[in-house]
Amino acid sequence: MFDIGLNLTSTQFAKDQDDVVARAFSAGVKGLLLTGTNLHESQQAQQLARRYERCWSTAGVHPHDGSSWNEQSADALRALANTPEVVAIGECGLDFNRNFSTPAEQEHAFSAQLALAAELEMPVFMHCRDAHERFLALLEPWLDKLPGAVLHCFTGSRQEAQACLERGLYLGITGWVCDERRGLELRELLPIIPADRLMIETDAPYLLPRDMKPKPASRRNEPAYLVHILESVARWRGEDPQWLAAQTDDNVRRVFGVQF
Repeated sequence: MFDIGLNLTSTQFAKDQDDVVARAFSAGVKGLLLTGTNLHESQQAQQLARRYERCWSTAGVHPHDGSSWNEQSADALRALANTPEVVAIGECGLDFNRNFSTPAEQEHAFSAQLALAAELEMPVFMHCRDAHERFLALLEPWLDKLPGAVLHCFTGSRQEAQACLERGLYLGITGWVCDERRGLELRELLPIIPADRLMIETDAPYLLPRDMKPKPASRRNEPAYLVHILESVARWRGEDPQWLAAQTDDNVRRVFGVQF
């Protein structure tokens, strides 16, 4: 199992990063992709990926931080992306739900990062919330120039999933699918995702699976809980968990070029 979405730079992990990583590997997780959401956190994620074995990172600017994008951040991310630990550009994309940065700022930062990924021949690690049509409109011209494109933490509709799959995107599934209040639609569409386009992730410390028993006292998600997500996804897809783990691991190797 490989967790493609871990926010290890979060302050929630500030006091026990070593233990969090150790617990993940003890639970059977074979590798971790640490998420960079702005320049500073991308730098932190790269340093953490260098610190731990079988860890890699992304480098990018989340749509919430789109207003911070400038030529200097572009140059800094380009340099960061040339380190061996960084295997994808992102987390980038659009989030029209909260608009912490204006839509125009988000679109500018997203397009610039797609251009950077194409220039460096790197995959993109993306975010989309309440912006599906505009997201695809900006992404589509770049798809034939990118070696891979992953839409992480997918929570969209069946129609949105089909549109993404038709364009060759990989979909990252989190513990959202374990939420009996919000995740039922996602649970029902799981079988339409081809196994060779599926990835799994925790997005820790966020999105603790609601159906975990007993719930951790901290109420904090961790990569060690990836096994719960994988087994749940496999059950709802009607597949053997070990087979699905091997398939999703192959997808990670193919897209991000990592060995674990």
